[in-house]
Amino acid sequence: MPAVMNKKFLAPVLFSLSLFVFWNQSAAKNFNVLDFGAKADGTTLDTAAIQSAIDAAATNGGTILIPRKKTFLVSTLNLKGGIDFHLEGTLLISTNQSDYSGDGVILASNAPNLKISGSGKILGQSLAYMTSYEATNEWWLFKEWRPKMFVLTGCTNLVVRDITFADAPYWGLHMLGCENVLVDNVTVNNRLDVPNDDGIDPDHCRNVEIKNCHVTCGDDAIVIKSTRQTNDFGDCAHIHVHDCVIRTQDAGLKIGTETTGNIHDIWLERIKIISSSRGLCIQLRDEGEISKITFSDIKFVSRYHSDPWWGRGEGISFTAIPRTATTKLGKLHDVTVKNISGIAENSIRVNGTEHSRVENVRFQNVAVKFNRWTKYAGGVYDNRPTKVLMPVEAHAADGFNLRFADNILLENCTAVWVNGAAGGFQNSIAAENVSGLKLLNFKGDSTTHPISEK
Repeated sequence: MPAVMNKKFLAPVLFSLSLFVFWNQSAAKNFNVLDFGAKADGTTLDTAAIQSAIDAAATNGGTILIPRKKTFLVSTLNLKGGIDFHLEGTLLISTNQSDYSGDGVILASNAPNLKISGSGKILGQSLAYMTSYEATNEWWLFKEWRPKMFVLTGCTNLVVRDITFADAPYWGLHMLGCENVLVDNVTVNNRLDVPNDDGIDPDHCRNVEIKNCHVTCGDDAIVIKSTRQTNDFGDCAHIHVHDCVIRTQDAGLKIGTETTGNIHDIWLERIKIISSSRGLCIQLRDEGEISKITFSDIKFVSRYHSDPWWGRGEGISFTAIPRTATTKLGKLHDVTVKNISGIAENSIRVNGTEHSRVENVRFQNVAVKFNRWTKYAGGVYDNRPTKVLMPVEAHAADGFNLRFADNILLENCTAVWVNGAAGGFQNSIAAENVSGLKLLNFKGDSTTHPISEK
């Protein structure tokens, strides 16, 4: 944790060693799944045998061993509290829907002190869940049903570390309503051309640390959200994401789009985004409130992709737009963006609406170069999902584009065009219906006017 973090934020998310002393107890017994009848031939469904080992370990606590150099065909596995699901070999997920008893591969519900560890892999066989490849749009079309790789619900003192999952057909590591979570050194290696294969999704979670992860996926890489649920899982809060490397065709770091509950006290820092369609992204579309968000010490690349993919190369995009005409939109406020550098094919956006203005956004030491280098048509912003505004809006690219926002600070920031007018860029700053805009040592490189205000 950085020294600049205040104690109020630091205390909930800094896990003491005593939280996880459970895992250092040497008395825990090992349960090798081969001893429970698993065939490990990659073709025989080993779900029942592995589940038997899980159930046996859950009685007194212990380690489930998935041995190395073995491949196990699996469907739904229900993990229990107090165990270490230790993966050294490979789990190959079944492509037969009838094999599954839930909506995912690795499930857990209200399982305290659960650990998922090991240097092994879970392979998702994503193309078996696709119908065909659409060459024009450069993505795979998916079947009606696809399993998530993980659905971990209501788990406390959860540890996920060192594992790899790859080729996911749908969401990756989905954690719903979990508290006191450590995700460390996890590798996600999904296909870039499969939609909805998110990397890591903390959803209504609290006291979460995600660190040292490498994430490659077509959809959002690390996304913090609050989906609509029948149960009240509470706020999504006190989440620290740091020291990760990301490659995606959607948002690198994202909050939203599902924002039915409050999301606050989020710190994202020391992250490298190799490629994305939006480097840093906040999308408020529902009734929740998003506040006290900090992005720090991040490098990114953001670019256009083919039309169906979400995002239009916006380097940074913070938007508060109602999902439907009847949505009672929450508020987006108190966001800090500091020590950020990147190159983008489209603007830095802060975009509220008349009835939900974005407030108190600080950009400090933000240096972005703007250029066009892909073959795709430009001159648009992506407002999706919304039925209130144009989903994809024709708009010339500015350095900073600010609309329906109050109290915006740009301190020691630069917006530089690499190819000037050839890239289609216009104003260094375009401000429409904005109050309290403050510039301190701002350097722009505009082809028309440095600042445009309406």
